[in-house]
Amino acid sequence: MEVIPLEQGNPGGQVNPNRIEEAIHRVRAGERQAFTTLITAYERQIYTYCYCILRSREEAEDAVQDIFVKVYQQLERYEKRVSFSAWLYKVAYHHCLDQLRRLKRRNRLLSLYKLQLVGHRPELTEESPVDRMFGDLTSEERGLLILRVVEQYSFEEIALITGSSSAALRKKYERLRKKLIQQKANEGGGCTHGEVAESN
Repeated sequence: MEVIPLEQGNPGGQVNPNRIEEAIHRVRAGERQAFTTLITAYERQIYTYCYCILRSREEAEDAVQDIFVKVYQQLERYEKRVSFSAWLYKVAYHHCLDQLRRLKRRNRLLSLYKLQLVGHRPELTEESPVDRMFGDLTSEERGLLILRVVEQYSFEEIALITGSSSAALRKKYERLRKKLIQQKANEGGGCTHGEVAESN
C-alpha cells in the first residue's frame, strides 16, 4: 500500500469548498502534491471521528492513514452532487466498521488466551467524564453523535454517509439524546440547555 505523509490538520478552521474542489481537480489531473491540501483540511476531524468510534489512539491514527490512502485511490469516484467532506466521512465510516469487526475478532482471541493461560484480571483505570460517556455508547451512537453534534451534518447528509434513512437516524438520535440526558441525571449533574442538540 502506498503511504501518503500526513500533515498537521486545521483544527477549528473553516474549510473553503472552492479550494477543496480545486485541489481535487489538480489531483485528478496528476498533481499528486495537491492532495496534501485535503489532508491538511480534514485530518484532525477524521482522526477525532475515528477515535470516538475505535476508542484507541493507535487504531485511530492507523485508520486515518488508511482512509486517506483509500480516498486518494478512489478519488475518481467522488461526485460533486454531495460535499467532499460527506463523501470522505462515508469512506471513514465504512473503514471504521471494518476495523471494528477485525478488532472484535482479535479481542475475542486475546480474551480467550488470557483467561486460559494467565487468568487475566482487567485493571481498573481512572476515566474522565467524557470517556465514561463515550464508553457507555455503542460505536454507532458515538459516530452519530460526532456527525450530528460536532460536524453538524443534517440527517439527510448523515444518511448519505451511513447508508441509513434520515427518518431512522432522527429516531436513533432522539433515543441517544434521551439516553445522554438520563446518563447525566444519574450522575447527579443534570443536563444544561444546549448540551445535546435537539433533533431539528
